[in-house]
Amino acid sequence: MSDVRYWNKEIETAGRSEIETVQLDRLRGIVTSALNAPFYKKQLCKVGINSAEDIKSLDDLRRIPFAEKDDLRQNYPKGFLAVEPGEVVRIHTSSGTTGIPTVIYLTAADLNAATDLLARSIVATGAGREDVFQNMMSYGLFTGGLGLHYGAERVGMMVIPAGGGNTKRQVQLMKDFQTTVLHITPSYLLHIDSKLADYGVTLEQLNLKKAFIGAEPHSENARCKIEDTYRIDAYNSYGLSEMNGPGVAFECVYKNDLHVWEDAYIVEIIDSETGQILPDGQEGEVVLTNLIRHAMPLMRYRTRDLAFIHTEPCKCGRSHRRLSRILGRTDDMLIINGVNVFPSQIEEVIMRIPEVGTNYQIYIEKDGVLDRLTVKVELYSKMFLGEAKQIEKLKAKIREELSASITIKPAVELHEPGILPVSEGKAVRVVDSRKQL
Repeated sequence: MSDVRYWNKEIETAGRSEIETVQLDRLRGIVTSALNAPFYKKQLCKVGINSAEDIKSLDDLRRIPFAEKDDLRQNYPKGFLAVEPGEVVRIHTSSGTTGIPTVIYLTAADLNAATDLLARSIVATGAGREDVFQNMMSYGLFTGGLGLHYGAERVGMMVIPAGGGNTKRQVQLMKDFQTTVLHITPSYLLHIDSKLADYGVTLEQLNLKKAFIGAEPHSENARCKIEDTYRIDAYNSYGLSEMNGPGVAFECVYKNDLHVWEDAYIVEIIDSETGQILPDGQEGEVVLTNLIRHAMPLMRYRTRDLAFIHTEPCKCGRSHRRLSRILGRTDDMLIINGVNVFPSQIEEVIMRIPEVGTNYQIYIEKDGVLDRLTVKVELYSKMFLGEAKQIEKLKAKIREELSASITIKPAVELHEPGILPVSEGKAVRVVDSRKQL
């Protein structure tokens, strides 16, 4: 295919033995850094790893215990920090299940390495410096917006840092600056199509060629619908805040699942119940080791994402193994319009409001192509008189406190005690009526 391009052809097409040599060398470097972090100082010494010299081969990675999101929360804010605070040039955080966020730290070198991976990812899709890149992901503590922004600038693209929301402005920017590449959630891209006619804009007036879609689950049918609607190529990406964001794996021009950049990440697939490593091709939980971040090492991190590994060669010539699209999760995390939300976060907010009872339900449904979150709660009769003005004030209070915790503002419904269903067994707190497109 004529669109096949490389950012660093030597490493992208390296043989398996060369990739593993790079992995081993970088793993030793990460272990050296990790021994400076309070969390890993204890963890590694427990298993007899006191220096990089104790890592003889990649098999020694299996001696290192798994890390989980709870470890990050319990050691917030500095338990994983492996450098002096003065060496850190950026932090990112994501919401935690109990209100305690997870945090990642990056030095200038860490940030440079992460940016280079994103430049590599962008070029793998056939995009280049001739493109106009409109970034429609949220900026700030979320890793996705800034990550692709820096990667696109490194490639030499003209970058429009549009951020999320304000659909009319997004369309105007696409039209005025002839945007060719978007970074966007699939649901929002489909939503924009439904608004074009309202703004008097046709597809022929736009110059879209590609979209990088991610941050929320979507089916192959959803991708096909996007491609058919806009007559563009849509590429899947994979990443998570704990691993620097969206540059862990990316599709190439052949769109046959996602190349994991194995010189930067070691990927394992495990049985989520036993922790046993599974063979390539078998579905299990994705476990990742970051090889390029020294400010905050993170090894054998359990992502809770379910996928499998492809080993057959890709026609693009890249030798890095490919990860399937994410097939599900092992925990109860919800993804709502690209935002990660845990039911326990919602419960924590509700349970600290005295006017609210103990029974509640979380409803997620489709509103067009976007997700709509509604939190239904029963009132505590002894604390609440039921006056209309008081009800509206309480609704507003719940919305604001939920928004502060989960970063999105849900609809709130208040009900009299005994109205919501009560389960005799495990309470059914989440009702998700969404269907993948």
